[in-house]
Amino acid sequence: MNASKIGRWIAALSMLPVALFVFTGCSDIIILHPKGPIAEQQRDLMYITTALCLVVIVPVLILTAVILWRYRERKERKAAYSPNWAHSTKLEVIWWGIPIMIILAIAVITVQSTYALEPSKPLKSDVKPITVQVTSLNWKWLFQYPEQGIATVNELTIPQGVPIRFEITADSPMNSFWIPQLGGQIYAMSGMAMTLYLQADELGTFWGSGANYTGKDFAKMYFDVNSVTREQFDEWVTGIKAGSPALTLDGYHELAKPSTTKVLTYSSFPEGLFQNIVTKYAASHHHEMSVQDTKSVHEHK
Repeated sequence: MNASKIGRWIAALSMLPVALFVFTGCSDIIILHPKGPIAEQQRDLMYITTALCLVVIVPVLILTAVILWRYRERKERKAAYSPNWAHSTKLEVIWWGIPIMIILAIAVITVQSTYALEPSKPLKSDVKPITVQVTSLNWKWLFQYPEQGIATVNELTIPQGVPIRFEITADSPMNSFWIPQLGGQIYAMSGMAMTLYLQADELGTFWGSGANYTGKDFAKMYFDVNSVTREQFDEWVTGIKAGSPALTLDGYHELAKPSTTKVLTYSSFPEGLFQNIVTKYAASHHHEMSVQDTKSVHEHK
């Protein structure tokens, strides 16, 4: 390998850490700018595991460049020639021991985080959670607020600092419910009611979407998440109750047909609609949260 090729290899390798630094520091990556406790923990986990991996990757890249340069073909080469060299306990302890320790560290952190970030685990808070029932439709999202008695389409409004207990299902092909700045995604599946706790610690409007391909207009399955004060939330609920139509069963069946739509609000919805959506496909599914469980939760409340 001649000197020019060696130079190009070194230049390419040296750019990898730079590119990694640039991309991880990019302000447009919204998952690195969390607005809630779950997203913050997930971001920290990404930072920690990335840093541990770089402990291996960066030295390997540097040593690769050094070896290519030191042992390149040239007349005045002074490197020792050891054709019968085959083993070095010291080197093998280094290149096996350090990665093993890093893998063990990542394993411990991952297990701890997996239990700490269990989606159905209630958030520690002195404030009573608000339940929002989420239904994935083709190609829209239906949000029901059972305690407030209202429903919306393609818009989610929540009070700041209040834990939100999402019950998530689908009356369409499987999708994935995702609000990047509040927490990781969770699947919305027919015949099942998944539980997810999230919370917004800051006021503002965040981006939410479906993160799973579901057909022609899946890219339009996004929605705004409005984090407002508790007073603004109560006013918003009162406004919908006073000025929006009711969602009837026939209206839901029309809404469930494959189509896109703008933001819609409803002053009420049929009793037991969410449970009926879940049980629609229950004959062929096992539930993570059975319909009886969802009923008992609301009866307990």
